[in-house]
Amino acid sequence: MKRVYLLAVLAIVVAAALGIAVAKHSGYVMVSYGSFRYQSGLWAALGGLIGLIVVLWLLRYVLGLILSSTGVVNPWSRRNRRRRTRIAIEQGQLDLAEGRWASAQRHLHRAAEAERQPLLYYLGAARAANELGRTEESDNLLERALERQPQAELAVALTHAQLQMNRGDSDGALETLLAMQQRHPHNGQVLRLLQQLHLQRGDWPALIRLLPDLRKGKVLPATELAALEQRAWGQNLSIAATRGDDAVAARQALERAWQQLTAAQRQEPQLVLAYAEQLRQVGAQGEAEQVLRAALKRQYESHLARLYGLIRGDDPARQLQTAEGWLKEHAQDPSLLLTLGRLSLQNRLWGKARDYLESSLRFERNPETCAELARLLASLGETERSNQLFQEGLGLLDERLLALPLPDGARA
Repeated sequence: MKRVYLLAVLAIVVAAALGIAVAKHSGYVMVSYGSFRYQSGLWAALGGLIGLIVVLWLLRYVLGLILSSTGVVNPWSRRNRRRRTRIAIEQGQLDLAEGRWASAQRHLHRAAEAERQPLLYYLGAARAANELGRTEESDNLLERALERQPQAELAVALTHAQLQMNRGDSDGALETLLAMQQRHPHNGQVLRLLQQLHLQRGDWPALIRLLPDLRKGKVLPATELAALEQRAWGQNLSIAATRGDDAVAARQALERAWQQLTAAQRQEPQLVLAYAEQLRQVGAQGEAEQVLRAALKRQYESHLARLYGLIRGDDPARQLQTAEGWLKEHAQDPSLLLTLGRLSLQNRLWGKARDYLESSLRFERNPETCAELARLLASLGETERSNQLFQEGLGLLDERLLALPLPDGARA
């Protein structure tokens, strides 16, 4: 309120001063041009000039309003184009996130054509087209993205490779990624996609060759990389055992694959397990027994102990004696007890085999143990107990199978 009073007083003072000035200094203004002559009072001329300026300013303001409203109505105006592009971006991204592929492709393609930096919109539109099975359109959108932003070659290629993998074109994806690996050998995403692709293709030798780059680039967490390395080498051993026309050639290929491992890797239980299993498969049972015995002597591992019972070594009695040596520290290991039962069967020690198998079942109800004991009891004439164990083993095994429909008469 005080400010209003102050402004009012100030306006009165200015008006009074202006009135005094007009009264004391009337003055005049004369404009002469050729035969034209105009004369007016000074203060009237100043007032007219100020009025003209105000009128021009108002005209400019009104004209701006008219033009801007015309822009809203005109669909081809710059303002309206920007608005349509913004709507296309928002709707396209929402459609892409929610899986409305056709709408996403349409909106993102429209946004990409209108934007100066269209890369992300082209990539999104290509993904949507790929999801619709429109592979040619997807590839064309990626080519268009590369034309508009050639500096984004790596981003476009990575997206292309991922889409090729998604649609099952592993050969095309491999070609794309290998080209990018040559140009960007240390790029983590290139290496990660190559690792995923080799897994998808089951190309274990290629994955093994990639492992040093994965490790150097720290592409995967240490634990995940270690598990991947074990799996790759284990699968490579399995593949090696299938090479060759006969058992001798397969054995030689398996030995070469085993020697490719480092000394430390050849002591890892999972790789020893894979190697011994493949030795067993190619008929080198004696060597498999030696490998397992040495590994179990270094470090006891339940899975190795279980496989030891499946090996038919050169000396079954010595094999049983070796396994019984582990019983002192691992008397409650059901896998070891199962192995001892199997080795006792190899040595025709029926009573000992029965005791070991019964002990194993007390610690763990296992379908393999049920089957071994059931076979033994059937041979000993204990048919009823044998049938019970067979039924139990089938029940335990059935838990690992799909509950598929059965005829009514087959149901218990």
